[in-house]
Amino acid sequence: MRFRTILYLAGLALAITASSAAAKGRLVVYCSNEPNACQTAVDLFGKKYDVKVDMTRSGSGSTYAKILAEKDNPKADVWYAGTLDPHSQAGVNGLLETYKSPMLSEIGEKFKNPATNKANQTTGVYAGVLGYSVNTQLLKENNLPMPKSWMDLTKPEYKGLIQIASPQSSGTAYTALATMVQLWGEDAAYDYLAKLHANVGQYTKSGSAPGKAAARGETLIGIGFLHDHAKQIKSGFPLELVVPSEGTGYEIGGLSIIKGARNLENAKLFVDFMLSVEGQEIGASIDMFQVPTNVNAAIPKEAIRLDEVNLIDYDFVKYGTEEMRTHLIDRWVQEIKPLQR
Repeated sequence: MRFRTILYLAGLALAITASSAAAKGRLVVYCSNEPNACQTAVDLFGKKYDVKVDMTRSGSGSTYAKILAEKDNPKADVWYAGTLDPHSQAGVNGLLETYKSPMLSEIGEKFKNPATNKANQTTGVYAGVLGYSVNTQLLKENNLPMPKSWMDLTKPEYKGLIQIASPQSSGTAYTALATMVQLWGEDAAYDYLAKLHANVGQYTKSGSAPGKAAARGETLIGIGFLHDHAKQIKSGFPLELVVPSEGTGYEIGGLSIIKGARNLENAKLFVDFMLSVEGQEIGASIDMFQVPTNVNAAIPKEAIRLDEVNLIDYDFVKYGTEEMRTHLIDRWVQEIKPLQR
């Protein structure tokens, strides 16, 4: 009997040791950043906190649609990255948890609570400038002038040589759409988009795809967030970045906890980590050149600083509402998408 007791206690101690060595719970992340940035972030978090992390990557528009479809049975805990507007829409529709991270004391004021409903459900995790990149090798081979403005992109010499994502799937493209409306007014913006449409060779699903296509010489001009395109330059591709002379919009990358998260404490821990200096400097370590929102984090030298370019006063509250987003995208689908090219 005594021998059995000793064996039992030994087995119990072994089980406790094994349990304590196992991962401290799980976390499911929907990520709308670049695949490498998504994977690096979850890998570092999982290793640091001994958490088993499952991650699915898709564009911010597609991710919002997925979270909305799963609202009665959420499959994920946290939504990392992607443009603020669909995060805002998710908050307005009751799809997000309220959480005020202790790291907010280190976050720049405009990024602490930027979403439409002002309910502390989304924090800005990075910022990036909208513009376009031009493949300088193709430009020279085709003896074309360097475009410098949004209006330049409607010139006939660029017919079929431009890529931009579709606002139906891409938060980047919705930011571009909302930027045009804020620059010129809605009707004038759609007149411009009709002219631009004539020169678009392809509408991509992902907002970062046009910059990659321009880098590879598959198109001359790629419209998107310039930190994505700066990565291509760092990799040796012949791109020149253009911040359009009329002014441009910018994105705030969102970070939100999904309503009904099954791993809520780990979701909060992930938010804290991604708002920390360590979390915010992940980007530069893998050649992602967004501007961090943590004031103590180093800004990559390749990043385009918000205070050094001509930015519009982008209204994240107005253009983050479901009504405005739905209206602008529906109008694009009805008036621009069917046009001949």
